[in-house]
Amino acid sequence: QLQFVESGGGLVQPGGSLRLSCAASGFTLDYTIGWFRQAPGKEHEGVSCISSNGRSIYYADSVKGRFTISRDNAKNTVYLQINNLKPEDTAVYYCAARRSVYTGVQALCTIPSPQRSWGQGTQVTVSS
Repeated sequence: QLQFVESGGGLVQPGGSLRLSCAASGFTLDYTIGWFRQAPGKEHEGVSCISSNGRSIYYADSVKGRFTISRDNAKNTVYLQINNLKPEDTAVYYCAARRSVYTGVQALCTIPSPQRSWGQGTQVTVSS
C-alpha cells in the first residue's frame, strides 16, 4: 500500500491560493489517488480524486471551480491547486490511494474506508 508525504499547506487569507503536493512512497501508475481533508471535529472528506491516467477526475461540490487536482506519475506525486480559499477550507489535507482495478474516482472519494491509514497531512488554515 502506498504511503504519502503531504506538503504545501500554510496560513493564507481568504481568497488566497496554495499548491499542495503529495509524494508517494512507490510507483503511482496503478493507483487511483485522492486528496482528503479533515476539519476539527469532523470526519475525513474526499475533496478530489484522480484516475491512474489522469483522465477521470472527481471533485466534491464544495470545491468545484476552485480546486484542481493533477498528477505526475514520473515523479510519483499528486498535486492540488487551491484557489479562492475560504475559511471553511481550513483543515488538515491528506492523500490516500487504492489500486485502480478496485476503485474509481468517485468511489475513492465518497465511500468511507475505516481501515484507511493516514499520513501526517498538511495543515491549511484560511483566516484574515
